[in-house]
Amino acid sequence: MVLDNLGSSLRGTLSKLQGKSRLDEDDVSEVVKEIQRSLLQADVDVSLVMDLSDAIETRALEEEPPAGTSARDHVLKIVYEELVDLIGESTEIPLEPQTILLAGLQGSGKTTSAAKMAWWFSKKGLRPAVIQTDTFRPGAYDQAEQMADRAEVSFYGDPDADDPVQIARDGLEATADADVHIVDTAGRHALEDDLIDEIEEIDSVVDPDRSLLVLDAAIGQGAKDQARQFDDSIGIDGVVITKLDGTAKGGGALTAVNETESSIAFLGTGETVQDIERFEPNGFISRLLGMGDLKQLSERVERAMAETGDEDDDWDPQDIMKGSFTLKDMQKQMEAMNNMGPLDQVMDMIPGMGGGLMDQLPDDAMDVTQDRMRTFDVAMDSMTEEELENPRVIGQERVERIARGAGVDAESIRELLEQHKMMERTIKQFQGMGDGDMQRMMKKMQQGDGGGGGMGGMGGMGGPFG
Repeated sequence: MVLDNLGSSLRGTLSKLQGKSRLDEDDVSEVVKEIQRSLLQADVDVSLVMDLSDAIETRALEEEPPAGTSARDHVLKIVYEELVDLIGESTEIPLEPQTILLAGLQGSGKTTSAAKMAWWFSKKGLRPAVIQTDTFRPGAYDQAEQMADRAEVSFYGDPDADDPVQIARDGLEATADADVHIVDTAGRHALEDDLIDEIEEIDSVVDPDRSLLVLDAAIGQGAKDQARQFDDSIGIDGVVITKLDGTAKGGGALTAVNETESSIAFLGTGETVQDIERFEPNGFISRLLGMGDLKQLSERVERAMAETGDEDDDWDPQDIMKGSFTLKDMQKQMEAMNNMGPLDQVMDMIPGMGGGLMDQLPDDAMDVTQDRMRTFDVAMDSMTEEELENPRVIGQERVERIARGAGVDAESIRELLEQHKMMERTIKQFQGMGDGDMQRMMKKMQQGDGGGGGMGGMGGMGGPFG
């Protein structure tokens, strides 16, 4: 995740405050220096770093921790609030008819972002259309058409035309029945006069409701000049940060937000059209600090269950809580997990499971887990209907037959069956709960939720506050 190194180092520094009831100047100084070092390494502008660290230092020394709150939690709360304030509110993206213009340099991810945003709007019940106006980059039309096809949204472009302004004009007319028009523009390797002139002409024709600047998370210090020039030319209403699934530092994007006096609109978190999130500052910073993001997790679960259910109308996840838990149920749950996205991203959203715990895992731990899930899925495809519905009938002979059919070893089949038994025992515990028991359990999980969206799970971090 963007600024992940910042999150890791902050968590390490804050852990040193564990057990302290009060802070002295040395404690605060150490935390502030770590914040400064981490932000500068992440390519955040120096002036922003100093403003942020000064605010944290002043508050940590002057504010009294609420009764019952540890020094560590008090500083964590201050760091959380100041980082949220630095990033600002999310760019307003109303769910209504509108035209959005995307700007940015070549390679920033505009074409991919256009399709992702169109997919996002389509899932919200609107009819989006992508209009590709890039006549400069070879292959831009083909890429945009393929991405729009994957997103299952309307698309307009003209591979034979050489006037991007006319393409934009024709595209709006050809897709007039769409609710949301997303206009993708050309980029260059650097900000050149012809690029600025071109996008200004397109802007005048399209007359967008909002213009978004698309930035690669690895943009670095160059973001400042780039953001200023695009803002001077067409006015930037928000920023889309792409490629957050890599090792990018990400601080330049925060600098761009500050430079354009705008905010972040969307985050691109992977390669598929579904890998996009509306930016929510509370949840974003909460995940950064290892506190989870229950709101984003809930949205992913709902989407995954809907997509899984669409493929099998006879399967209802609610039935699991009423009857026996079969291998077929397990397979559907695994499919839903896969639809939620990479496991490391999902883990980051669970309070107490991301952050520090994730830091302790080997780099390839999540990949191993995903490989294991794929092995289980292949194994279950080699089972009979009887075996899927009643795994207790699977003895040694059947284990060997399933292993041969799936092309895996017998030990993998035994691991699958053991995993099923563990999940079945867990499900039975939930089945025995009354509504009151369930509510008490959920309340405990979210202890300390002050309604801030991303603060759920703070109780698991060492004591509730909010």
